[in-house]
Amino acid sequence: MVASMSLKWTDTLDIAIELEEQHAEVDPQYVRFTDLHNWVCALEDFDDDPQHSNEKILEAIQMCWIEEHD
Repeated sequence: MVASMSLKWTDTLDIAIELEEQHAEVDPQYVRFTDLHNWVCALEDFDDDPQHSNEKILEAIQMCWIEEHD
């Protein structure tokens, strides 16, 4: 049995990879932070306090996602 990875807000690259897989049709450059926050919290492996995010973290996730998307 393979243990699933639990994602925290600090796992920006891993979160970005998951978002790219689940929302491949989306251009991450134009995603609103409110949507980004909701999508991260909805990830199956996400296991962190939704209140612990902030603009800096969301921006870092978005930057990683843009790089993954290219």
